[in-house]
Amino acid sequence: MTQPGTTDPARRSRYGRTSWRAVMAGIAGLVMASGASAVCLGEAPLRGVNLSGAEFNSKQLPGEMFRHYTYPSPGDFEYFAEKGANLVRLPIRWERVQRELRSELDGGELAQIRKAVSRARDNGQCLLLDLHNYAAWHGNVLGEGRVTTGDLIDVWQRLARELDDPEHVALGLMNEPFRMDIADWAKTAQDTLYALREQGSEHLVVVSGGRWSGVHEWFKVRTGTTNADAFAGLEDPLDRTVLEVHQYLNEGYSGTHQDCLPPEHFDGMFEKLSRWADENDQQLLLGEFGSPPREECLASLERILHLSNDPSTWRGWAYWAAGAWWGDYFLTVHPDDGQDRPQMSVLETFFRDWSCADVKNGQCPEPPEDLAVD
Repeated sequence: MTQPGTTDPARRSRYGRTSWRAVMAGIAGLVMASGASAVCLGEAPLRGVNLSGAEFNSKQLPGEMFRHYTYPSPGDFEYFAEKGANLVRLPIRWERVQRELRSELDGGELAQIRKAVSRARDNGQCLLLDLHNYAAWHGNVLGEGRVTTGDLIDVWQRLARELDDPEHVALGLMNEPFRMDIADWAKTAQDTLYALREQGSEHLVVVSGGRWSGVHEWFKVRTGTTNADAFAGLEDPLDRTVLEVHQYLNEGYSGTHQDCLPPEHFDGMFEKLSRWADENDQQLLLGEFGSPPREECLASLERILHLSNDPSTWRGWAYWAAGAWWGDYFLTVHPDDGQDRPQMSVLETFFRDWSCADVKNGQCPEPPEDLAVD
């Protein structure tokens, strides 16, 4: 079984567990008091949305910009900033940003990404660039011949050089790498991370768990190992890496059906993952989760937000999804003709409320057993 390697204690978090909580509590309190927006390298929680569009129409590659796919507008960033969001996860396609492996980045795509960075910067937001490719390039699976770890390293080193603004840009190495075995992906991610640091990149790096990165299966054996075993030893010389997980509400957890499991269903899986992260000195980011607009689903959405709200373990989260092209997609939180979607009534509270970081040594209060959404 291939592992990322044994963790050198000197490379672990520069804060011990107790002092880390104290730092998080202090910084969150300062942010609350000042009204300042957190950026990628700030200690305050990163909470926001996925602004989709640039990854659309994967059958049309590279496709025609603003016909087959799109990028978010200035107003998109402004709307979510006004709601309190300080994180935008921007899904992109590898095949569009780099038309041939190990070649120069496409100028048109890079120009749009730079505009997105500028808009995030203007609104006090961190832009998390998400390579939304499921561990493949033009259908060729990463690590199976044509596409190598070296190719992934190449595109990320180029992007890191072109977007050399670690305060406002974070690097999401690969979305839901389900086409690879977990152990292989863990090694690939570790190698890519080391290569970025050797190049001099100081960005926050986000590493997705294997397969679909699900909270619900973090401890389940898949392709010979578990995400828990494969990523326990993930290490970063700069201590600026977080592990990305996803979790949807429906039975089966696919996010493609409108049924919702009850709020209490998620308690055990999130609590176990949080303990694992604490024990292994890892930080977590809930990179995708979403809710239909029905009341019973909003209750489960609120519970998940409570469960991922402890800043000593959770770096933040990004709701799936927003973006002007979603139309009536049942998970969208993009405004409808200027009107908030029902999900925003839950999200907005958590965008703005970091106050639980100030109490109980950073331990957020548990949701009540009779949680209800009015």
